[in-house]
Amino acid sequence: MTMLSNTFGIAARNFKAYPEMPNARELIDYGVRVEELGYDSVWVWDHMLLGVDPNFPIIDSLTVLTGIAARTTRIKMGTGILVLPLRNPVALAKQLSSMDQLSEGRLVMGMASGWYKREFDAVGIPFEKRGKIMDENLEIMRRLWTEEMVSGEYMNHNISKAVMYPKPHQKEIPILIGGYVDRVLQRAATVGDGWLTYFYRAEDFKKSWDKIRNYAKEAGKDPDKLMNASQLPIRVGKSKAAIQDEMNDWLNKEWDFPEHSDCTRESAIMGSVDECVEQLREHIDAGVQKIIFVPYKYEMEQVETIAKEIIPRLKALRS
Repeated sequence: MTMLSNTFGIAARNFKAYPEMPNARELIDYGVRVEELGYDSVWVWDHMLLGVDPNFPIIDSLTVLTGIAARTTRIKMGTGILVLPLRNPVALAKQLSSMDQLSEGRLVMGMASGWYKREFDAVGIPFEKRGKIMDENLEIMRRLWTEEMVSGEYMNHNISKAVMYPKPHQKEIPILIGGYVDRVLQRAATVGDGWLTYFYRAEDFKKSWDKIRNYAKEAGKDPDKLMNASQLPIRVGKSKAAIQDEMNDWLNKEWDFPEHSDCTRESAIMGSVDECVEQLREHIDAGVQKIIFVPYKYEMEQVETIAKEIIPRLKALRS
């Protein structure tokens, strides 16, 4: 059992398809509402720039979470995922530590190395070195959070007797690594605290999760202490047959599915409450600890139905 076991989060729509624009205050109100509904956590997406034609306007992930933290008391907050190489690790370590203080220890960070080269070019970060930068940034942040004084020479940072206080409210901010290639799965097992997936079928999740557990064993880590979370699109309706065309249309228009990954539209949970529970049971049986729901078009009716009719039955499965 980990801190994520038998917990259920919800995604927030901090990006939209142009010409629609996300609204920061509405996102904060959304965070307040999903806390009231009993969700364990709220998750936002992260990009600096995304898309050309169409483009996807996006509100900064950490700004949204800071606003939600100030208006709530219980709900945890996460990024699914934050593109770590685009951020200065010293500045980010300070920002996240401060956010964790503000929220009294409610951050759960999903991080990854990124995939959108145009974004890296605009920020001035070498896309081809993003994996190495990711590893160094993780190390720098962790050291600043846990050590009294930090010194070290890195590819882009010469750190000399750096002292960063206050530390995070938590002993350590949990970091889940997102991605799908073996090198990333190894990073999740050995450097991160676990893995965050995006639109995986249950059988594909299990295949990669087994790899991660094996990587942990090979590195001398206890695989049972690793955490995981799975982001899944969902639409509850009269039946799967009645809603699948509209659901697939939404998935095709607003979501990206990396060509060589196991991310797929086939991961979508669709149908009546009974049908959705049965589909989600497969993910629980495959070893998913936390499910993060991505509700159809973020409709509040969907958000409420999941909270009131889906989650109680899933919790009963694990009790």
